[in-house]
Amino acid sequence: MHRLAVFASGCGTNFEAIADACERGVLDAEVVLLVCDKPDATAVERAARRGIEVFVFAPRQYASKAAYEREIVARLDAAGVELVCLAGYMRIVGDEMLRAYGGRIINVHPSLLPAFRGAHAIGQALAYGVKVFGVTIHYVDAELDGGRIIAQRAFPYEGGDLAELEAMIHAVEHSLYVDTIKKLIER
Repeated sequence: MHRLAVFASGCGTNFEAIADACERGVLDAEVVLLVCDKPDATAVERAARRGIEVFVFAPRQYASKAAYEREIVARLDAAGVELVCLAGYMRIVGDEMLRAYGGRIINVHPSLLPAFRGAHAIGQALAYGVKVFGVTIHYVDAELDGGRIIAQRAFPYEGGDLAELEAMIHAVEHSLYVDTIKKLIER
């Protein structure tokens, strides 16, 4: 069984989709650690309800990004993590993490990369007038949302309701992320 860590900063719906897939046997994997940079994030509550170990950290309590990333790496190593899944983790992964887990960190992004990189992709795409939206799963490297693309799924949307579009994107994220993790761990 593969050991996964999920990193989140907010609600944790992608975390929950991955954990559910593990519990249902869709993934031959187990989420062994949630890493979160926001103590009040709903993702923390979701993990606690499932009995999944949580590491919550406050970046400002560390001398540097390298310092908190060293602690994260130590916790990943201690948990025997094989694959790191960023799921709404709103921090740029730095050198310490990339040195230790490079090639084993993936991210879900709410656009068809390379278009609309960064934190506000959905709103930017909607404002631009895009008619085909989508989700990308990619490897994480030193370039923001620039790692090698693993999978993408597109869908048409002609409306202008941000909340409706976000809900559609989340639904695609949940299924595509699980499908992609499954392919990666079954290789």
